[in-house]
Amino acid sequence: MNAPTTNPPAANQPAPANSARKKALTTVAIVVLIGLAWGGYEWYVGRHEEATDNAYVQGNVIQITPQVGGTVTAIMADDTDFVKAGQPLVQLDPADAKVALEQAEANLGQAVRQVRSLYANNGTLGAQITLRESDISKAQTEIARATDDLNRRQSLAGNGAVSKEELNHAQSQLDNAKNALASAQAGVAAARAQLTGNQAMTDGTSIASHPSVLVAAARVREAYLALHRAALPAPVDGYVAKRTVQLGQRVAAGAPVMSLIALNQLWVDANFKEVQLRNIRIGQPVTLTADLYGRKVEYKGTVAGLGAGTGAAFALLPAQNATGNWIKVVQRVPVRVALDPQQVAQNPLRVGLSMEATVDVTDQSGKALADAPHPASSVQTQVFASLDDQAGTEVQRVIAANAGTPKHEQR
Repeated sequence: MNAPTTNPPAANQPAPANSARKKALTTVAIVVLIGLAWGGYEWYVGRHEEATDNAYVQGNVIQITPQVGGTVTAIMADDTDFVKAGQPLVQLDPADAKVALEQAEANLGQAVRQVRSLYANNGTLGAQITLRESDISKAQTEIARATDDLNRRQSLAGNGAVSKEELNHAQSQLDNAKNALASAQAGVAAARAQLTGNQAMTDGTSIASHPSVLVAAARVREAYLALHRAALPAPVDGYVAKRTVQLGQRVAAGAPVMSLIALNQLWVDANFKEVQLRNIRIGQPVTLTADLYGRKVEYKGTVAGLGAGTGAAFALLPAQNATGNWIKVVQRVPVRVALDPQQVAQNPLRVGLSMEATVDVTDQSGKALADAPHPASSVQTQVFASLDDQAGTEVQRVIAANAGTPKHEQR
């Protein structure tokens, strides 16, 4: 028979306790090492960075809206299309605008011809004054002759050489001459008053700068702009999005028909907690990654500015913190991050994409609030500037066609 199994000696019993204690010490050491590593990272790296994943790509979403109402006759761009600045997007029916322009041009031509007649009347009235002045001279000569005749007859009336009837006739001729002089003088005064009134309508102006012509010219400009605004151009280079207009639709002025997004002018709004803002300054470098590309694409940005208020302050329904049921919520402030255009061109982004932003706050010499506009804040287009020049050219053409003189003399 085999010998019965016996228990190990009592001296070997503490071994499991030593193993448990070793595991506990190892766990503590690992926790301490992790704590030291985390503390070291926070001291050397973490305290110099502020990060958030509450960041999104933003851009200028341009609403295309007609400046005049009309019926849509053509749509030249659709969603996802790329269009160049000045390229027509939507065409409205221009028939009514053409009629209005033709009527305005006819009124302008009529106004120019009426003003021409005013200038012509100045010469006519001047000639009338000269004619009336010659009548005065003639009447004065006639008075002198009638006076001499009357004086001779009066000297002969005493010896009966001249009859009383002949003397009366001489007196009547003198009176008629005086009346003719008064009439001629009145005619000169009337002609001068007419000339003064007519000159008041023309002094200090040319045909093109006459008020009547300017009023008619303004209406031509208005009609010309209305006609050419029937075509809706793209104000900038960009991509069409959210097209809502349809053929045959009657659209009103100001009604959005589509949107245009310039993907070469993007930035990131990173919403940092209020406790993270104390060290963020304008000009600090920012490292960003997009969920679209992941960690393999890293964007370099710069803090361009900090928002003037929290998101809740501009909410449609702002928080009512003065009510009785109140719970403190950490607020966030949008921080605008400017992107490198070359990186955006190499790895295109879209408006609304999620981003992760990490700001290097080591250098805090910058300002917390901007004191001047950012250079990239100026956005403008020259697409509509040429229309006014074209309208002015059309006005000058109509004036020259009705003024009867070369165009350069009307300016």
